[in-house]
Amino acid sequence: MTKMTKHLPVLCWEAIEQLNIRPDGVYVDCTFGRGGHSGEILKRLNGSGVLLGLDRDTEATNSLEAKQLLVDERFTLHHRRFSELAVVIDQLGYIGKVNGILMDLGVSSPQLDNSERGFSFLKEGPLDMRMDFSRGLTASQYLEQVEEQELARVIFEFGEERFARRIANAIVEYRRKQPLLTTLQLAKLIEDCIPFRDKHKHPATRTFQAIRIAINQELEEISSGLKQSIEVLESQGRLVVISFHSLEDRIVKRFIRNESGAKYSPGKLPIKEQDLPQGQLKKIGKSIRANPQEVKENPRARSAVMRVAEKI
Repeated sequence: MTKMTKHLPVLCWEAIEQLNIRPDGVYVDCTFGRGGHSGEILKRLNGSGVLLGLDRDTEATNSLEAKQLLVDERFTLHHRRFSELAVVIDQLGYIGKVNGILMDLGVSSPQLDNSERGFSFLKEGPLDMRMDFSRGLTASQYLEQVEEQELARVIFEFGEERFARRIANAIVEYRRKQPLLTTLQLAKLIEDCIPFRDKHKHPATRTFQAIRIAINQELEEISSGLKQSIEVLESQGRLVVISFHSLEDRIVKRFIRNESGAKYSPGKLPIKEQDLPQGQLKKIGKSIRANPQEVKENPRARSAVMRVAEKI
């Protein structure tokens, strides 16, 4: 019997409801984390149901929660990224047979809570920020070699930080004297170079987000996973995506919009609208946000946005 995991992720019940789970269906949890969503999905499957879990973080795939759920023969867990979704599903023989895909984007609570991961600007730890320890540059290595102009672009575009140039310049000047090795080292540097601070946000929030997104190629991974979801889903299969900031949500919103209805406007061309290439998804309902009770219990839920689509 599947054990219930202690940690429930943001919008858990809403995600389960929107997946429209069939007891004998095939489902994919693209962000296993600590198994909150996966545990609830498994409870709703019968003996013929299948759940595939993915996570790029080996701490997630090797966690106690993962080991508990892997006792269930209906569940398999794979150390993979969003961009490898179709490869995994193809290897398992489920292309075009998946009834539901769930993506819970961004950094997870366990990653933030572990100071050794380097995601938090409130705790001292190595400046790492990699979601997958097995590949890529650490944040410290990235900041040691990135050009100032590129760093300013990353902080401005991925962090939506208005003081991006000032922060990039401060980082480049600092690294000329010594390397940036820890989270609090970087957080203090940012705090010292910003002329004034937002009452409701730590001055390092946007820059840490930007660097994390850059070194993990998060936006590219999201776009790739969304595109592959169409190939993987069967007709009437559901795609449920939870995002936590405007950059993620914008990608998801545009993807669903572009894949719903006619993909191009006929404009003044001599072509009928019904003859235009059609998208393969339909939008399901409006965006969903956490209720006041969940926000009170988990402040991280405040920024969460869920969007749902169904394959035509």
